[in-house]
Parts: sequence; C-alpha cells; structure tokens
Amino acid sequence: MLMVAPALLHASLWIGLPVVASVVLAFTKYDVLTAPQFVGLDNFRDMLDDAVFRKSIVNTVIYTFFTVPFGMLLGLLVALALHTGLKARGIFRTAVFIPQVTATVAIALVWLWIYNPGNGLLNTLLSFLGIQGPAWLSSTSWAMPSVILVGIWQGIGMKMLIYLAALQSLPKELYEAASVDGASKVRQFFSITLPLLKPATFFVLITSMISAFQSFDQIYILTDGGPANSTTMMTFEIYKSAFREFRIGYASAQSLVLFVLLMGFTLVNRRIMGGTRGHN
Repeated sequence: MLMVAPALLHASLWIGLPVVASVVLAFTKYDVLTAPQFVGLDNFRDMLDDAVFRKSIVNTVIYTFFTVPFGMLLGLLVALALHTGLKARGIFRTAVFIPQVTATVAIALVWLWIYNPGNGLLNTLLSFLGIQGPAWLSSTSWAMPSVILVGIWQGIGMKMLIYLAALQSLPKELYEAASVDGASKVRQFFSITLPLLKPATFFVLITSMISAFQSFDQIYILTDGGPANSTTMMTFEIYKSAFREFRIGYASAQSLVLFVLLMGFTLVNRRIMGGTRGHN
C-alpha cells in the first residue's frame, strides 16, 4: 500500500475528484464566474433540443463505425505480415508505429497540407491523373471521409503492436498439430489464430472505441467541426460548451452522456464477444 500510495493519491486528485465534480455539475448551471445553481435535469432537457449536439452524436457514431473496424483489420494484417517474417520488419514496424506516438496536432498539420485544395499532395497527385480533386476539408461531402482516413491511419500502429504481441504468444504446437492433420494456412488462421486472438481483439475493440469517441485534436485542427457541423464530435461540442460558451454545467452533462454511451457500448461488446474468461 505504501508503494502504490503516490499513484493512488495522483489518481484520486486528478481523476477521481474531477469525475465526481463533473457528475455533480451536470445537474447545475455554472459559468465559472458565479456559484453553481442546482437546475435538476434542465441540462439534459436542453440536450434533447440541441440539434448540433444530436448531430455530433451521429457524427461520432459514424466516425467510430468506420475507423474502428477498418483500423483493426489493417492492424491485424500488418501484424500478420510482421509475424510471418517480413523482410526489414523492424524498420517497417517502426514506420507503422510512429504516427501513434507523434503529437496529433503535428499529424493534423501535415494532413492539412496533404488535403490543401490548391497545392496539397493529394490533389497534386490526382492532377497527374487528370482528376480535379475537391476541397477535401471544406466540403460537407468530403470532410468526414477525410477525417476518418486520418483516424484510421494514425491508429494502425497501436493495434498492430497489440496483435503482434498476441500472435507471438500463441502456442506453436497447435499449428504443428494442425499441419500434421493437413490443415491449410487459411484453415489454421480461422480455426486457431482468430479464436485465440479473441482477448486481444476485445481489448483492441474497446480501447479503439474509447479513442474514437474521444477524438478531438484532429477535428479541432483540421475542420473546427465544420463545414456546417458535418465533422463536429461529442468531445468537440463538450469543449465548445465549456471553454467557448462557459456553460460548465451543460458541458458536464454532455460528458456524462458520453460516459454512459461508452459504458453501454463496452457492456454490449463484452456480451457479444462472451467476455475474456478463460483466455489470459
């Protein structure tokens, strides 16, 4: 207990107390300058009438729906390639993982240049093919797909690392026995690899969903929630309510809704996948 006391104190002060404060403030009207006033469920009623916040929930779900499964699939494919002895895999693994540890603001600035409709890399490459590229981040049709692409690309590294660690821990004797029985590589993958990767898949799924629901930096830099709120997310709306409009109570209520949604999705996913019992 003595050894864990510093970490416990840190978590209590900087995580526990703010969480409790957020729950309490969710039922108040608070603007930082004046004392909080208890308003009951008024903040939650305001959310029902807030068309922009409802739009942010839809956008967040769409963003999560595309970034999580595609990111997981690409992460697994990269991990399989590295696990099977890809040449220069150390360099390749580092290159794939670098976006994960690079500041999101720096990444967003690079992608701002890539998406630049005038002299950006993407439209320049398309012009060589005789295609006139759109204004990627200024179009209501292309802004969300552009942001989703950045989210998928940035998240591949961590998913790859977790899957690679899981693959390296799988018992080799199972594959040897399957080979003796005449099972093909494809059959081994679906009958042995995928079932044994279930705990890792559950972990990657939950952490990826949490990360997707909390996406903020790239939205703030790339689109600022626009155009016409087509890329605004729940976290971005929470930020706007709290630090642009100083509606701290309303922002706390929005945060509570985000927490409930994440908890609900986590429980549903655990139920669908049958949890991780028996797989340590």
